[in-house]
Amino acid sequence: MTCKLSLATLSDVARSAAIPGYDRASLKAGIVHFGVGNFHRAHQAIYLDDLFNAGMDHDWAIVGAGVLPSDAAMREKLAAQDFLTTVVEQDNNKTAARVTAPMIDILPVGDATAIIAKLADPEIRIVSMTITEGGYFIDASGIFNPTHPAIAADGQNPNAPKTVFGLIVAGLKARKDKGIGPFTVMSCDNIPHNGIVTANAVVGTAALSDPAFAHWIRANVAFPNGMVDRITPATSQREVDFLRDNFEIEDSWPVYCEEFKQWVLEDKFTAGRPALEKVGVTFVADVTPYEHMKIRILNGGHAAIAYPAALMDIHFVHDSMEDPLIRGFLAKLEKDEIIPIVPPVPNTSLTDYFELIEHRLLNPKIADTIPRLAQDGSNRQPKFILPSTLDNLRQGRDVVGLALVSALWCRYFAGKTDSGKDIVFNDASAERLHAAALKAKDDPAAFLVFDDIFGEVAKSELFRKRFAYALKSLWEKGTRETLQLYLDGKLAV
Repeated sequence: MTCKLSLATLSDVARSAAIPGYDRASLKAGIVHFGVGNFHRAHQAIYLDDLFNAGMDHDWAIVGAGVLPSDAAMREKLAAQDFLTTVVEQDNNKTAARVTAPMIDILPVGDATAIIAKLADPEIRIVSMTITEGGYFIDASGIFNPTHPAIAADGQNPNAPKTVFGLIVAGLKARKDKGIGPFTVMSCDNIPHNGIVTANAVVGTAALSDPAFAHWIRANVAFPNGMVDRITPATSQREVDFLRDNFEIEDSWPVYCEEFKQWVLEDKFTAGRPALEKVGVTFVADVTPYEHMKIRILNGGHAAIAYPAALMDIHFVHDSMEDPLIRGFLAKLEKDEIIPIVPPVPNTSLTDYFELIEHRLLNPKIADTIPRLAQDGSNRQPKFILPSTLDNLRQGRDVVGLALVSALWCRYFAGKTDSGKDIVFNDASAERLHAAALKAKDDPAAFLVFDDIFGEVAKSELFRKRFAYALKSLWEKGTRETLQLYLDGKLAV
């Protein structure tokens, strides 16, 4: 007999899933989190749930916030189940469900008055976010763009902001006006130097309306850099049904994830923090080596396999890794062009790290999808792939494999797989990329004109040559034969 997830049904849920060992009523909010999605609920919220289960820091509960329609949908579904989430952790040999309860509310989405009031609450000491790589208003080189229409609008109307950064600025201003110290602003997104990027966005937004206050933010607010890691696929009806059929729990938006998780964080906080080191978070003075390792080897690997798999009509990530051409392509790319330019990481073998990633990507229970990896490439390529390309070029190294990744992305945006099936794009820049990819069939340089994506890489004659040759092969020979040529060392001219 199934039961609908709620605080009232936790005793019934306990028959098949772990439940919180703490009284939710004992929690007090200490964190406002923007962007309550699957990754946040499988990562930051899990660490806090572990901490609360250990009987510690019950004054660091989460209040959600958001500005997008997807945030409103999440709020509606979670509110109906008392903001509880079922997290299903899956490894090759086990599947286990747990109900987490560190979130106690989600504010009305887009309600600037309510959000600013909560940000001004002195009990809120951290504001965190998972707003995706594309949510930071930055170009290919990571520079904040204050002329973006949404940011410019907040600069003109600082008391009625609509972006996350405008709201944070307004919240900090309200605190300062009341004599309340500032909160820490903590990014949990996959962006190199995410703390620095976030600081530039917050300060840059503030500078549009109050340059003196922007200077005050820079001097008084902490923006710790952090590296986060856990593969967390999107939730579909399949996952909802699996939870009901196998665990007898009705959860409108459960989260499925791998067993592995990692969080490396700078210990730099304005107003204190929960004792996350007690539950596995690694605090370090410099996150940079860990960022490079994860973003380039894992996220770069994701970006590398997404487009050949899509062109070969493969839907699931584990199926793509079972294909010897794709798995071989990824291994050669990592060995030859990515791992060699990743700086050393303390007490870590980069080769062993990649082998762990291969194991994670082969996990069939996660059922992560190629469409998820392929989405938002206009924001992910400049952060996950092209920095490795540029570093290789600057060191005088060849970029046959990385140029092939860019060519595969271009070929993908032509809109049809090798078998002729239509590709459904999920990218804010899809229209311009599609048009350019069609032109690039005859003129490869037509796809490299986007300075906000390719930046300095597109100026390299070697890269342009490698890109053009790989793209020509993809059109004339197809994805499979091109991958084989790369593996045989015959793709370069």
